[in-house]
Amino acid sequence: MKYLLSLSICLLLITVSAAQQGPRRVIDFDKGWRFRLGDAASWKEKEWNDVSWRPLDLPHDWSIEGRFDSTHPAGNAGGALPGGVGWYRKTFTLDKVTAKNKVRIEFDGVYRNAEVWVNGQYLGKWPYGYTSFDYDLTPYLRLGKQKNVIAVRVDNSRQPNSRWYTGSGIYRSTRLVITEKIAFERWGTFVYTTRGDKRQMVFHATSVVLNPAASKSKLKVTCTLSDPSGKKIAVIDGTPEAAGRFRFKTVLKDPVLWSVAAPQLYKAVFKIVDGSRQTDQWATSFGVRYFAFDAQKGFSLNGVPMKIKGVCMHHDLGALGAAFNRSAARRQLRIMQEMGVNAIRTAHNPPDPQFLDLCDEMGFLVMDESFDMWAKKKNKYDYYSDFPGWSRRDLEHMVKRDRNHPSVFMWSIGNEIREQFDSTGITLAKELVGIVKALDTTRPVTCALSENRPEKNFIYQSKALDVVGLNYHIEAYEDFPKNYPGEKFIATENVSGLATRGRYDGPADSLRLWPSSSKFKFVENGNPDYTVSAYDNVAAYWGSTHEQTWRIIKKHDYLSGLFVWSGFDFLGEPVPYPYPARSSYYGIVDLAGFPKDVYYMYQSEWASKPVLHIAPHWNPAKGDGTGWEAGQPVDVKVYYSKADEAELFLNGRSLGTRKKADTAFHVLWRVPYVPGELKVISRKNGKAVLEQVVRTTGAPARIVLEIENPVLQLERDDRAFVSIRILDEDGNLVPDARNEVHVANTAAAAVVAMDNGYQADLMPFQIPRRRVYNGLGLAIIKGLKKGTAVITVTSPGLKPASIQVLVK
Repeated sequence: MKYLLSLSICLLLITVSAAQQGPRRVIDFDKGWRFRLGDAASWKEKEWNDVSWRPLDLPHDWSIEGRFDSTHPAGNAGGALPGGVGWYRKTFTLDKVTAKNKVRIEFDGVYRNAEVWVNGQYLGKWPYGYTSFDYDLTPYLRLGKQKNVIAVRVDNSRQPNSRWYTGSGIYRSTRLVITEKIAFERWGTFVYTTRGDKRQMVFHATSVVLNPAASKSKLKVTCTLSDPSGKKIAVIDGTPEAAGRFRFKTVLKDPVLWSVAAPQLYKAVFKIVDGSRQTDQWATSFGVRYFAFDAQKGFSLNGVPMKIKGVCMHHDLGALGAAFNRSAARRQLRIMQEMGVNAIRTAHNPPDPQFLDLCDEMGFLVMDESFDMWAKKKNKYDYYSDFPGWSRRDLEHMVKRDRNHPSVFMWSIGNEIREQFDSTGITLAKELVGIVKALDTTRPVTCALSENRPEKNFIYQSKALDVVGLNYHIEAYEDFPKNYPGEKFIATENVSGLATRGRYDGPADSLRLWPSSSKFKFVENGNPDYTVSAYDNVAAYWGSTHEQTWRIIKKHDYLSGLFVWSGFDFLGEPVPYPYPARSSYYGIVDLAGFPKDVYYMYQSEWASKPVLHIAPHWNPAKGDGTGWEAGQPVDVKVYYSKADEAELFLNGRSLGTRKKADTAFHVLWRVPYVPGELKVISRKNGKAVLEQVVRTTGAPARIVLEIENPVLQLERDDRAFVSIRILDEDGNLVPDARNEVHVANTAAAAVVAMDNGYQADLMPFQIPRRRVYNGLGLAIIKGLKKGTAVITVTSPGLKPASIQVLVK
């Protein structure tokens, strides 16, 4: 495959040459599109002159490029960003593709109401914004040097249609797939393993071949297996069953198992041979693993008991919006993994398929979720109106696309569905579970239930669920075995704790419900700067603190685990505040990827390494609620692990030693504020394990940069992430710094977004300047051409800083 690019007077022409690629050719189709906001029926026509349209590459989210505004119809629940209608067009030719080939275009996700034309011919409409879909282009294409035009209309104008930020546009990848007529059906091959005797596992696969009747001889379908080292271990001939369907089976002796600690991947390559000629080849990775839920013992993976330590994740990537980027998703998962997370719930929709690839490779279990509503709406224009005609197709596409991923260990058919409260929940739950089971019986099916009383929950009463999933109501977990006899449990969503990084309002061990009840849409007496305390002492009225929740989950084996709401802050749903708040406060990590203090509570409980963390900062008051008055009692909270105790010092004087009680996850001192130095030392058997110091800082003096992913591959559209830290002359992070920083672009790379983690910052993300928030900021860098780029960050009155990025 190669791309020949030329800019003509009226169009950008992509010539796809697919010679010598074998029987199946998969062509990245993300490059060379044109885009325009607005709407006109003539834009679908092949001859429309789109030279004035904006050139861009996919994935693309036009909403994130807008300005925050309370008048946008999505509201601040939708991120206070615009929707609307947008069009995408791409002109291309197909070199060395013949009339014997079939050509298909695949979309991984378009938000929302995607309509597609090729050469003016209407192909169809796909309403749901989160499932993958495809169209056969073959009957309408012009081959050779003749021009073809794909036009895509995306309509996200009917708002509100979501309870969170969705983004708008072709926000996931596209591709052309060119095959012969006798080929594997898309998603028609299903690979899985089961337990055999002793140390053996049994490999199974089924594969569907299209147009088998076109064969002039008997078709042969084979599967070649390779182990994680790349060594070929088996070649299996497929056994024909129904027309076009083949089955494979073999025993794997002493296989290398996939686990969250060691995510080892095998490979299966399937081939179709018609006589002496190969007509198609398709490959997938897979993992050999087994797991179980037990009503008394909880969850086990590969026979080893394991608590599910999960987080819920929306699909946006912070300042990058909904447009999927593999390096940005990897960064999010890396931050979660370092916290000790072993599972992700894709709340509340199917994810980008590349996200699941990352989970396979990095070692995360995934609860793959389908819908946030069924036929009863939550928003005026949400999926409820499409559900009757589209839910079967959308659910089938999710399951068929994702069922070969070893990371996926559960299916969820919905979240807090309103059919819980009437008998339609029984019928629909049975129907949806039946759709899943017809395609995959190897994984359990759940639904995230907000009604915890079994006699009042009609989805539970359907008895269709393999595992009962409960959201919140931790007060009911002690009685789960009594109220749900014999049932298996997973906490599908918990906590809804609220926090702004670096803000502290005591007392630290109090609990504030913001808002206090369902009678109030917003908090009644919040902070004037739209912040929330980070002491883990604030939650939405339906939730609880992080420590309260983990305490009960940790206590009982039958509680298989939990999914915390949420791993990261996300755009939209800014409980507990109205606009100008425009992103959530729920995250353990803020929108820019900087951990809040409670991150270290989880790390001390979930990760294997020793942890020591002290909060809050130790700076004097500045009149904005961020610091301490002389003599003011300040709650000093310390998380530690792999130690017996912690000792706190103020300006060299010991304030005593504290030990955690069996059910406690932190120790606490109440200290009258005196400027200087707080130091904490953790010890085990009397020997120091870790030490951490927090000092009263001087004024901001210099900038220090830290970079993640400093080598950018243009072909992969990588991003680099530059953390900007404001330090005083002695090298201490200034915890209340709000300096404005500027990032200079270069020829080889440019800043594409900036963020600081503050939920009410209305500066557009794409502007290459921003005030840091509580000492920290983030610049996201994109490569433009090969070479070395020097990224320079400046701020008035501070020493500038630079860092290099290599673009390859």
